[in-house]
Amino acid sequence: MQASKVSRRLKESTAPQVNEYIYRPRLEGFASGFANLGNVNKAHILMLAEQGLIRGDHASVLAKGVLDMEQAGPDAVELDPSREDAYFNYEAHLIEQIGADIGGRLHTGRSRNDILATLDRLRCRDLLMDLIDELATVRATALDCAKRYAEVVMPGYTHLQPAQPITYGYYLSAVEQALERDSKRLTQTLESMNQCPLGAAAFAGTPFDIDRARTAELLGFDGYLDNALDAIGSRDFLLESLSHLSNLAVFWSRVAQDYFVWSTHEFNLIDFPDSVAATSSIMPQKKNPTVLEYLKGRSGHIVGLLMGASVTIKGTNFSHTGDGNREGTRGFWEAAEESLRCLKLLDLVLRTATPNSDLAARRAGEDFSTATGLADLMVREVDLSFREAHHVVGGVVRMAMDQGLPANQITTRMIDTCALEQLGHALHLPEQKVRDCLDPASNVQGRSSAGGPSLGSLMPSLARASKRLDAERAANQQRRERMSAADLNLQALTRAQAGL
Repeated sequence: MQASKVSRRLKESTAPQVNEYIYRPRLEGFASGFANLGNVNKAHILMLAEQGLIRGDHASVLAKGVLDMEQAGPDAVELDPSREDAYFNYEAHLIEQIGADIGGRLHTGRSRNDILATLDRLRCRDLLMDLIDELATVRATALDCAKRYAEVVMPGYTHLQPAQPITYGYYLSAVEQALERDSKRLTQTLESMNQCPLGAAAFAGTPFDIDRARTAELLGFDGYLDNALDAIGSRDFLLESLSHLSNLAVFWSRVAQDYFVWSTHEFNLIDFPDSVAATSSIMPQKKNPTVLEYLKGRSGHIVGLLMGASVTIKGTNFSHTGDGNREGTRGFWEAAEESLRCLKLLDLVLRTATPNSDLAARRAGEDFSTATGLADLMVREVDLSFREAHHVVGGVVRMAMDQGLPANQITTRMIDTCALEQLGHALHLPEQKVRDCLDPASNVQGRSSAGGPSLGSLMPSLARASKRLDAERAANQQRRERMSAADLNLQALTRAQAGL
């Protein structure tokens, strides 16, 4: 019987079922991870040569071999699942090209464990930067639309009941503010996880005099993880990132739910172009909110991925394990790619949604969402306690409803009648002030406290948000430039080592 292709400890070849169901699926991402694996190898070769752990001529052959593989691309590597994973296939191809003696020296002072841990951080780092950039795009769209619709009055809801008038721009400003926190959470994780595990070896370091700070620098990390066991055994940065994406997905689902309700025939507050809708196979009148349903459905899937990853990892030992460091991390890669797609769709929703301005303003004027403004007027004009004013206005609303009148047809006579019943005296409020506080546009502009929907509050808030967004975009661009500079430096040093 043929022995294992990767170990003389194993005297039997890998079972076909293991190859088919475990190892072959692991090789499906070989092409996408090929560049990062090459960079890890370049950094390790340079460090070994600088530390005198391999001869200079050996390092040159290794460096040229890695560069030649890079030039040929991942398709040139024959993938054999019986070699278990990407690294062993990469190494086997390199040895085939430059020989076992020199090719076998690449693995001096390291383990597949620290290679995998480093590859996970490199891949996660790239995805986090992509997510932060995509969030910035959505936030910019929300801010642009918030400025455009800053004076489009609509009902605001609590418990899905008309509550107080707001503007559509004010709603979008709130969406952007929440997304800003999602972006900050991802940024904090990105900054804390940019530490290099390379050199931790299997989990207990190595007797070779390696320079971990050097490989960390060459790969664009801010430093290295001090404890080798933690460097190998922990994938908390992936769980942390997945948790942030779960929070993000829950939020975008709530936004999608708002639009889902507002775009119904019954509400009719928001309209979408036909290009983002679907129809029915049987009911020709249908215009179905396909994008909104996708966003809501995918959010549940991402929350499920977090739960699946957490449950998988919780039962593993604090060291390197296949279930903890491979199976337990799969959910993040899927969630990150799904989140990137959903953020593009959320941006589409915000860009293409159009408020039905006239209907929204009319609804806000008729649906009693201005009632709080009337109570506030009583507090200001006749020095009622708010609770007394609340009772009076409650009676006025009840009277109007019983008479089938909308809010904007409430009169001072109705107010005085209810005040006599509740307080024993009339209020004699100025007619024009009553009209103003029952007008939804005036009601909105009267809410000028910090964080309110009036133009005096909203526009400065949007300006501050735009300034913060610009700074965050610039910071993420600077990160990308630092990573790119590290890649260019690594490539130049490797070419010099190879004598090219």
